[in-house]
Order: sequence, then structure tokens, then C-alpha cells
Amino acid sequence: MGDSRQKSASEQGTQCPPIASACQWLSTTTGRIASDGHTWMTSVHWAADPKAKRYTPTRSHGPRGMNATTLLIAQECANLKECRPGIAYLARKLRISERTVEYHLGMLREAGLLVYRTKGGRVAQGRDEASVYERTIPVAFDDAHGIRTTGEGVQRRPVGAADTARKSLGKLARKAARKVRRPRRRTPVSGQSRCTLMEGGSTGAFPAAGSIPPSETKLASGDSSHSTQKKATSRPRTLNRVGRRHQLARELIDNVPWLSRASAPRIAWIARHCADAGWQWQEVQAAAEERGPIDDMDSRRPSGLLAYRLKGVHELYASEKARHLMLTAWEDSRLRERIRHQGWDGPAAAVDLEQQTHTAAAAMDTIRAARQTQALSAADLTGATEHSEGNTDIEALSRAEVLEHRKFAADDPTYVRNLLEALGDRDARRLLTNRLVDKALVLLRLNTTELTPAF
Repeated sequence: MGDSRQKSASEQGTQCPPIASACQWLSTTTGRIASDGHTWMTSVHWAADPKAKRYTPTRSHGPRGMNATTLLIAQECANLKECRPGIAYLARKLRISERTVEYHLGMLREAGLLVYRTKGGRVAQGRDEASVYERTIPVAFDDAHGIRTTGEGVQRRPVGAADTARKSLGKLARKAARKVRRPRRRTPVSGQSRCTLMEGGSTGAFPAAGSIPPSETKLASGDSSHSTQKKATSRPRTLNRVGRRHQLARELIDNVPWLSRASAPRIAWIARHCADAGWQWQEVQAAAEERGPIDDMDSRRPSGLLAYRLKGVHELYASEKARHLMLTAWEDSRLRERIRHQGWDGPAAAVDLEQQTHTAAAAMDTIRAARQTQALSAADLTGATEHSEGNTDIEALSRAEVLEHRKFAADDPTYVRNLLEALGDRDARRLLTNRLVDKALVLLRLNTTELTPAF
């Protein structure tokens, strides 16, 4: 004969259908607000029953259903006066990851046990505000136990329950009254019994009883080889797009002085286009400082300054060649700035003064010989056409002689000064280039300032 006892709806396997995200708010939910934490925990234990399998999450990743971790998080939410559980707080207290907390809070919302009163987010000061929830009891729980309510909307209150559901409600109430604890690990981490004083791993009374020493043939012979050698299967980890962005952000923070106080996630988001295009941190710094150097004491908000300086640079320097030219120009400007601040320290100290004078005199003799070999008209000798005379003298030099003059000018700034006095500013610049002349003038000025005695 079959069982003649009448079963309650909760014992017959009533399901708790998932609730859409649009109905997970206090204004759109069909459930009712729980009067206290204990009453709410009865509905949580009912929905999280592993044997009944009343709730199945809709997401394809994460936990496959409610478990002991869900009950632990629900227990913490039930003990709060204002249900405002911070994700970092729950992760720190329960010793789980923040992602796990987000998964289980999402399941509680999808089961109709939690609804948003206000959804948290980032405020103007950069802090993350926690969401404020309301503990609710879903309609499926009331239908399963035949609970009668009075009132309207979320303010409904229970006034009775079906007689057949009183036993199951009593079991749920006893479960809710007990404190949920984390289940203990059934097997050790290593998968074997521990060989310690508390657990020797033998069945005898003495910990060493029953242990058989190895034979003499199996003792270590000193050979480094082993029958079951472990193969090195570890390979260098390949970074995906997000990992590359964070790697570039960390390199910028570690190497760029004015970004040392910035947040790595912010820098990773700001430089995401550069990271996706394969930029190096030197190229990002060069693009940011292209408009002018940045003092780390003046950058109050480094991430905002970097975002302003990098706006559109990934489209401006789209090719690798363009980035290389930009980086080279930035390094040259940095070198010139460092020379201006540090002064001339170069080969002038190693070259003898007599050798410098001899080199300059030889160069002047070469130019004078070129002047004598050229037939100049009387008009070219006048003061009005002195410009043209200088051009003719310089054009008479061969390419090898011009390169030799420029080499002397790069090694010795005093050689440039002698040519300026002999040829004039315009001809000397045409012969030696503006870069060499400007560099020599700066170094001579700095060297004179350092050597000037203070009276």
C-alpha cells in the first residue's frame, strides 16, 4: 500500500524560479520584506536545500547552486541592522575572494531573497559605496507552505499557514536558529594521512609500530636519477589583453616619477589603447611629455594628467616607425635639457690646449687657401656683398673637409668659437649646422659660469 499521509507542497519539490534583473529592486519585486533575520533565514534554508534543488542559477560560470558559502553570506546579512554588506568586508571576514562573494550575492538576488534598495557605485571622491539591500521572502516560499498574508505590496505580513506545512516550517526554523559553520575538509591537502605525533598513520598503539625498514637494495645509492622524474611542464604565462594593460601600467608606475602615486587599474584603463597597440612604457612617457616636461610635485592627479596628455596619441602615432621617431626626438630633448643643467664635462678636459689651437689653426689655413684659389670680383669685396663672399668660400670646401670640420666641432666647443670669430655667425652655422653651434655655445656658457670665481 502507498503512503496515505498527506505531503506538504514544500515536500513535493516546489521550485524557486530565477528572477530577472529588472525585478531585483524593491519597487519591482513580487516578494515581501522579511520581518526579522530569523524569518528570512528560514526562506534561505528552504531555497538552498541541496536535496530539493529548488533553485538553479542562470549564469554558465561560477557556482552551480547554493551551498554552505551562500548560507554563510546570508547569515552575515541577517545579522546586520541595515543590510548593507560590503563585498570587501564579507570577503575579509569569511576568508573568501571578492568574486565568490559577488557570485553568491547574485544568486540570493536571483532567488528573490535579496532586492536592491539602492545600488552602490563609485562616488565623486573615488570611493566605492556598498549597495543597500532589503531581505525579502519570495512568493514561491509562501505558495509552498500555504502562508496567508495581509496587506499590499512588499509590506505584506503573514497571518497563517497551512496545517500540512507546519512540520516543514518547524524544521526550517530550527535550521535558521543554528549557526552556520564552514564545513571541515574531509581529506587532508596532500591526500594522505599526516605522519605526526597526533596522527602517526599506523593502527598500532605505538606510532612506529608496524613500520618495515626498507631493504638494503632499495637504499639511495647516490645517483641523481629517479625512476619517476617530474617533467617541467611550466611555461611562461602568456598575457591576454587585460594582463598586458596592467603590465604596462605597472611599468609606468615603477619607472615614471610623476606616476609613482597613481593607481594601477586607473593607469591600465587610461593607457589601454597604447597597450593594445603594443606600446612600450618609454613610448608612453615620451608621448605624455612631448608637450613639455612634467614635474612630479606639480601633478596632483597623475592619472588625469596622463589621460589628458595621451588623448588621441594612439591614432597620431599608429605605426611603429612613427613611435620610434617620436621617442628619438623626446630622448634628444631630454639629453639637451640634461646638458643644460649639468654643464660640459666632455672631451675638452682630455684634449690638450695646444692640440686644440693647432687643429683650429689648420682649419683656418684650409679656409684661407680656399679663399686665395677663388677669383673674387671687386663687387664681392665690398661690405654690401660680404654675405656672398662667405657663401663662396664655404662652397669651395669638399665634402670630406666639411665633415672633418664638423667632427672637430663636435669634439671641442672652443673650435666652434674660433670659427665664429673668423667666419661670422651665418657662415659658421652653414658649415657646422645649427645644432653643433647651439650646443657649443651652451656648453661654453655653462663652463664659463662654473669657472667664474666668486669674489
